[in-house]
Amino acid sequence: MTTPRPAARPASSLPMRPWHFVLAFGVVSLLADMVYEGARSIIGPYLATLGATATVVGIVAGAGEFIGYGLRVVSGYAVQRTRHYWTWTILGYALTVLSVPLIGATSVLAPALLLYGTERLGKAVRAPAKDTLLSYASARTGRGSAFGVHQAMDQTGAVLGPLLLAAVLAWRDGDYQLAFGVLAVPGVLVLALLLWLRHRVPDPQLYEADDAGSAPTPDPAAAAVAERSREPLPSRFWQYVAAVAVLSCGVASFPLLAFHAESQGMVSAAQVPLLFVAAMVVDGLAGLVVGRLYDVRGPKVLLAVPVAAALALVAFTGNVGLLWAGVAVWGVVNGVLDSTVKAVVTELVPGASRAVAFGWLALVRGAGLLVAGGLLGAAYDQGPGVAIGVALGANVAGLVALTAVLRRLH
Repeated sequence: MTTPRPAARPASSLPMRPWHFVLAFGVVSLLADMVYEGARSIIGPYLATLGATATVVGIVAGAGEFIGYGLRVVSGYAVQRTRHYWTWTILGYALTVLSVPLIGATSVLAPALLLYGTERLGKAVRAPAKDTLLSYASARTGRGSAFGVHQAMDQTGAVLGPLLLAAVLAWRDGDYQLAFGVLAVPGVLVLALLLWLRHRVPDPQLYEADDAGSAPTPDPAAAAVAERSREPLPSRFWQYVAAVAVLSCGVASFPLLAFHAESQGMVSAAQVPLLFVAAMVVDGLAGLVVGRLYDVRGPKVLLAVPVAAALALVAFTGNVGLLWAGVAVWGVVNGVLDSTVKAVVTELVPGASRAVAFGWLALVRGAGLLVAGGLLGAAYDQGPGVAIGVALGANVAGLVALTAVLRRLH
């Protein structure tokens, strides 16, 4: 389906050029990813120093991902009701960038776990509002391109954060307080840049001006928008998120890939972070490239996701070369799921309802990842071949479901 673009308001009358807004928001995500991906790269070993067992670390990681994805539907409804997009965005980022440095300041397990949960909660609070703000600017830059560029910059931070902390811990071995504390610097920059952006572009809905090129007016127009926001989400949207949920069940988690690689002696413990960095590099590039292809070829490019997820299963073989190749393809899958998948939502759902739509999309993806973690982990205990078979079945089902939904978009 192709959404007609509204008559363009002259760029000189806008508070900031659309691409400049997208890039500035990308810098925000880059800096924020340095904070929370840096923390995620060392949270396991740090919790171990506080007495946590491997089971506790695993449960915390799984629960954290579900909080970060699953609670977005709650914040999505709140954002839709209030339409205070900047308030929710800034609050969510503030929760993250304030919680992470404090994790290193505590020497007790329970507060550290609570602060890690608060950091994940911050991601859930901000994501629907942030995605909605970005979606408005994407009307003038290309839907897929905007989300793809944002994802590429986001993943740049996901690479720089862990590398920064690796350097800190190489310099001061075991000094986790310093490692977490260093992350306060990009955190302060995140909040400063957000406040500046809010000042420059208080109402990003200007990027989706009406056909006459005028900005939305506050009184009758706002009432009409509020009325439309109470309308149920379209059935095609629910069909789409159901397909994404099935697809997510066939995506193996990185911890499971790393467990296989290390337990089979293909990499050392010190090389596992390098696997993660490689995946994040590919993740960012994939979001950028596939986002551009989306604007040129349309939503059908998403059919490559279940195919790539199936190819990534070569990482479960005993060949080192195939391990690295599989992890790289795994990065492609996650890059598209974190970026271009959202572009379809902008085609299916009007702007007034997008915050809650993004929340539901995140919820089903989080549920799918939770199911995939338990299902593929249990299957792997029966043997890597069993895990491959289960994941292949999920990806075939995901391909069939996604094909049916995308055909209806036209």
